[in-house]
Amino acid sequence: MKPILISIVCFLLAACATAQPGPEVFDSADEAILAAEAAGGDEFAPVEMRFAREKLASARLGMEKQKYEVVVYLVEESEINSELAIAKSRTAKSRRMVNELRKSNEELEASLRATFGDEFK
Repeated sequence: MKPILISIVCFLLAACATAQPGPEVFDSADEAILAAEAAGGDEFAPVEMRFAREKLASARLGMEKQKYEVVVYLVEESEINSELAIAKSRTAKSRRMVNELRKSNEELEASLRATFGDEFK
């Protein structure tokens, strides 16, 4: 009975061990960082870009130290920070465009008022 119990415990411990993720685990995070850079993340979301890069670098270190659960978590965090940088960049670009259009509208309105006086409304 004792050898069976020991075998079951060993089997359960082996089942709970985290398998080593493959090198492709970093691919999605690398792609997310590249997408964030292309979206203007370095200009519009520098903090999120720094976090994304730091988390990915920490994940690579974790892989060397065989902390596989942490690696997966850090890679996911890196991807999330990259996605946040993309969203912030798009928002900032949209805000910039709205401000430019607002300024253009104000200039046009001022020009029309100068031409037509207070009759223009």
